[in-house]
Amino acid sequence: MYFSRLLQHVSGWDCWVNNGGHLETCVSLWIRVLVFQRCPVSESPPTVAAAPGAGLAAAVSGLIPPAERVPAPCCAQSGAPSFPSRNQRPSPVQVWAGKAPLLLGSSPLSQSSCTGTLVQRLHRDRDPARMQSKRPHVGHKVAGGCVIFLSFLHINFAAGSSGKDSQSQDNMHVTHNNQLDLREIVFIIQSQSNSFHVRQADRRRADLLKQAHGLTEKPPVVLLLHTLSDNEGDWSILPLLPYLSHSFGKNSSWIVFLEEETNVKLTELVQVLSKFDKNKDWFLGKPLHDEDSTIIHHYAFAENPSVFKYPDFAAAWALSIPLVVRLANKVRDEPLKSDFTIDLKHEVALFIWDGGKGPRLTAVPELCTEPEDSPRALRCATTLGSELPMCGEAVNKEDIFVAVKTCGKFHSERVPVIKKTWEKDALFLEYYSDHADASIPTINLGVPNTERGHCGKTFAILQRFLSSAVPNTKWLLVVDDDTLISIPRLQVLLSCYDPSEPVCLGERYGYGLSQGGYSYITGGGGMVFSREAVVRLLNSGCKCYSNDAPDDMVLGMCLNALGLPVTHSPLFHQARPEDYARDFLAHQVPISFHKHWNIDPVAVFNKWLRDDSRAKPSDGLHRSPKTEL
Repeated sequence: MYFSRLLQHVSGWDCWVNNGGHLETCVSLWIRVLVFQRCPVSESPPTVAAAPGAGLAAAVSGLIPPAERVPAPCCAQSGAPSFPSRNQRPSPVQVWAGKAPLLLGSSPLSQSSCTGTLVQRLHRDRDPARMQSKRPHVGHKVAGGCVIFLSFLHINFAAGSSGKDSQSQDNMHVTHNNQLDLREIVFIIQSQSNSFHVRQADRRRADLLKQAHGLTEKPPVVLLLHTLSDNEGDWSILPLLPYLSHSFGKNSSWIVFLEEETNVKLTELVQVLSKFDKNKDWFLGKPLHDEDSTIIHHYAFAENPSVFKYPDFAAAWALSIPLVVRLANKVRDEPLKSDFTIDLKHEVALFIWDGGKGPRLTAVPELCTEPEDSPRALRCATTLGSELPMCGEAVNKEDIFVAVKTCGKFHSERVPVIKKTWEKDALFLEYYSDHADASIPTINLGVPNTERGHCGKTFAILQRFLSSAVPNTKWLLVVDDDTLISIPRLQVLLSCYDPSEPVCLGERYGYGLSQGGYSYITGGGGMVFSREAVVRLLNSGCKCYSNDAPDDMVLGMCLNALGLPVTHSPLFHQARPEDYARDFLAHQVPISFHKHWNIDPVAVFNKWLRDDSRAKPSDGLHRSPKTEL
């Protein structure tokens, strides 16, 4: 509230918009314009680009980069703003509400005393040789007066903060002189063992080490998650905490997790982490929240879902070492309570919060998912690409066979939705049902329908895929009759995967990962198999223990027994768009959603999945007539 009124007082200043609503950056800019550059408040100050990490404390301590100390054109006029005498001095509320008069050129802080040269004086006066000298320095009183003035603003800035972050300003203990060596940071790239993802992770590691090479003689530790052990559950992070505590608990300060696609500005990230006391428990990230209670989070915080914040992994997230050590002890002493791992980022945040015993997520605005070339990314220490991964020409439609699982009672309810939306984008497609219907058409595989599980039907589909009854294609897509999917976007994504490898792709869930369990591709969002993966699955002799067994989980057990990896893509979704945080979907080009419950599925498809220019980075996605089988 105070800041919005301040913007009204400073006529024509659109800092709030230009800096993405970053309060500290805008206040820092205001100080520089009004104090260092002596611009009268009656003019509209020029837009000044804030360097990432150069906030209010940087202005006070003299750490503003030299490029930002160049006087703006309006500073040709003399007179710096100052406050009236003590008995006329307004209250902090009056100052930030824009009700306090600012006098020009009438106090000891006017003229040259508070120009950009103040920063140079502060740098000079902090020089060790000069600090040891017994001689007085001209300008100390002036510089001291300016620092007091800026400190006054800093105090009132903190007092006027809204407290919207998960921790209040009083509890944050942000320190601006906390020295942090790059080697105190351990980077963990949340990598996967599929060859495409290994290449992605290797490139991310190489980029981090290249940046570090120019900053320090010894590089930081950069680890690939999938290489740390043979434990299938390491991707769920929590089983890995004892290893991290043992390996880095004594010689490191931070563990920073990032995804393969996360771009990192190393210098800015170190500046961000330096603001926090590394000896305390910190859980840092870009916060997400649910607007409504959702099934993927087990309807947690049903009365007010938005109260609980969890990190967007794509923006990177960080744990201080004291917190890692404490969490590792908890993992060792207390078995993890949940059997299922569904939405890892939410479950990690719940585990850390521990019903109020542990810290909540602290929002760090410099951890971003903005596109790297966005103007709003200037303040960011992390950024993200905004396009689908593409590794060459999109896969041809002739290379994908689509199998839709349905049953008689949904022939008139769900199948028409597929025909209205995405069926026309599939060249080879069959509907499998317990009832043959020539009008669709559907195929009866001789497996009785079950209310749940559908394992028998899915394994019959796998066998048919390898038979001569269907075209010989490189890829098999298995979906439910209430799955909404973009075939053109899937074609683009599959260009990154080698069909000669055993690829099993989709949204990854986990079962019993802390007790030697397994991962699986959840069926509702769509399961993609390379031909090689299907061959190995069926040759292994793996079978359903019953027709109504959960097909996706049985497949996960089989893959785990064979040592074949389950590959995760966050672009597949087991639930509806409403079940995911808005900011999480904002930086995605989604491939699928699932369920028709309480939505208009055609409208959802048109909004989220209909092909557009973002999803078509090449001209290779032209539509062609579908071939019915």
